[in-house]
Amino acid sequence: MAKTVAPDQLVVNTVKGIIMDATRAANSGHPGGAMSSADFASVLYSEFLNFDPERPTWFNRDRFVLSAGHESALLYALLHLAGFIDETDLAGFRQLGSRTPGHPEHDVTPGVEATTGPLGQGFAMAVGMAQTEAFLRAKLGKSVVDHYTYVLASDGDIQEPVVLGAANLAGLWGLGKLIAYYDSNKVQLAGPVSRVDKADYAKIFAAMGWHVQEVDGHDRDQIRAAIKKAQGQKKKPSLIIGHTVMAKGAATREGDFGTHGEPLAAEEIAATKTSMCLDQGKCFEVPPAAKAHFQARYPELKKRARAWQDALGRTIKKGDKDFLAFWKAMNTGRAELPVAMPSFEAGKKIATRQAWGACLGAMKDFLPNLVGGSADLDPSNQTAKFRDAVGIFGADNPLGRNLSFGVREFPMAAILNGMALHGGVIPFGATFLTFSDYCRNAIRMSALQKLPVLYVFTHDSFHVGEDGPTHQPIEHVASLRLIPELIDLRPADATETALCLEVALRQTGKPSCIFLTRQGLPVMDPKEFPAVAEGVKKGGYVLKDCTGEPELIMIATGSEVSLALEAAKILEGEAPGRKIRVVSMPSVALFEAQKQEYKDQVLPPSCRKRVAIEAGRPEGWHKYVGLDGLAIGLDHFGESAPAGKLAEKYGFTAPTVARKVRERYFG
Repeated sequence: MAKTVAPDQLVVNTVKGIIMDATRAANSGHPGGAMSSADFASVLYSEFLNFDPERPTWFNRDRFVLSAGHESALLYALLHLAGFIDETDLAGFRQLGSRTPGHPEHDVTPGVEATTGPLGQGFAMAVGMAQTEAFLRAKLGKSVVDHYTYVLASDGDIQEPVVLGAANLAGLWGLGKLIAYYDSNKVQLAGPVSRVDKADYAKIFAAMGWHVQEVDGHDRDQIRAAIKKAQGQKKKPSLIIGHTVMAKGAATREGDFGTHGEPLAAEEIAATKTSMCLDQGKCFEVPPAAKAHFQARYPELKKRARAWQDALGRTIKKGDKDFLAFWKAMNTGRAELPVAMPSFEAGKKIATRQAWGACLGAMKDFLPNLVGGSADLDPSNQTAKFRDAVGIFGADNPLGRNLSFGVREFPMAAILNGMALHGGVIPFGATFLTFSDYCRNAIRMSALQKLPVLYVFTHDSFHVGEDGPTHQPIEHVASLRLIPELIDLRPADATETALCLEVALRQTGKPSCIFLTRQGLPVMDPKEFPAVAEGVKKGGYVLKDCTGEPELIMIATGSEVSLALEAAKILEGEAPGRKIRVVSMPSVALFEAQKQEYKDQVLPPSCRKRVAIEAGRPEGWHKYVGLDGLAIGLDHFGESAPAGKLAEKYGFTAPTVARKVRERYFG
């Protein structure tokens, strides 16, 4: 008599069969953890997850983030059963140009909510999604925004400190619609978890304000009950710890840590499929009964999505003024955003971080969905007034737009990515530039995911002064410029700061890092420097020109632009008729995006006498000044001393710059 398999078990078996086939076909991948997580993921997706089978991007869908990105074959199996990807996609797993890359990428595969792989960040991004859901639900009402955010994490995710930082904030913020599942199979790539970790995460998460449950991760009745109980939480995020077995169901390799990152052998797959009542001769088999059970809720899911759309239409038709204004704001494309920045008094010395603070004060009004904050540097980052004006987001104030991240730069950056992925808000985060190193991998993930997150980095050079070399960034701007698809913005004064922020706000698929000074810089007179307004948008432009072709070009960014202007004045005073052009280059990325014709107009190839000035690593500037050109920068750490003393010692004064130029080109 043929063995019969319960429908939910058949779904799990089908998912595991696809996992084994995909990793074997690619001769690459991670089947073990994907198989241990299959019971939870199959139950969640087929019985609980609210989504529109016809529109994977439906706004009020539940979000499911696979933080354990190495288990991508699991997610692809679910998406195949859901009808979002086909067998051709499965066959292309980890292959060039396919919709099933080795780790999930949200802009490549329909149904993938976040690009994951660097462990821990998916968890933090889920916190960002849940925060945005809570804020928008409070702002627009439950009839418009009311969904859960689920995240599946592995032992490796939980070990990354970014998870604990984000989880602490989730507990503090009372994100009751965030449900995390921790697949505790007690195995990781290098061996058993017991070698590296003895923490009691149930107690740790409970102490951070989470509702915690522990279940047998292969008992689907326990999983169902745990999800239902988690859904009932109002003020606490939920952690479900599923105790599982690596490669559960494998014929001979259950619990084997080698299955974490190695495909199963063909013989092992055949034996496993036989035990699971799958046809060992079929690759990517989906029995009709499995598909029918998985999609049994589809009529109801489609009905819910249509009902939501109808309810939204009625709400809009009612014409509530506040609702309509916010709805319009959150649905206005970034390129069409209304921007009205303050102006600044010419000649006055203003630190660009102060200019940012003034701009933030304006932005909070014309961008009602601007949400963000500082990593415990509110006064220094000039976000304190924003915080006090818009309120601090939390369990008792879901309408607050300031996020108090605490000293958690990496979680902050990853949470911002989750907010951007969710949609509906414009996220920003701030800290000192030297601490951008803590944010770096999340910034890279912003760029990889094409997310227009705004990163605000103040105290951008040795002019930090007495705080010393630990707080004086040297290599950071140059390092961040190496990240593809990232917009670097280092404004020369308050006016350029406002223009740089406008550029950042109008980005649709690229994150921006703006680098701001602690020290005051003279505000340039628009009458004397009329090119500023349009020049900033192009990344680099002729700020001060000469008559005819220049014999010397001085390129500078940020605080060194005014320095270049002073040095040029000295050099011109020494030899009347000397032809010097000063170029402000607030964004190397934007300048490089211009047509070659424009770049040659700004930096004519005929002029080989060139100088670049920036208070940071000089190496990158040789692209513009040539290998034998003069790049004035810093290739060493700073010291603890007043900024003025350091400027003298390091040669960042107008007389010293003029002398170096004179000795190189006019000696």
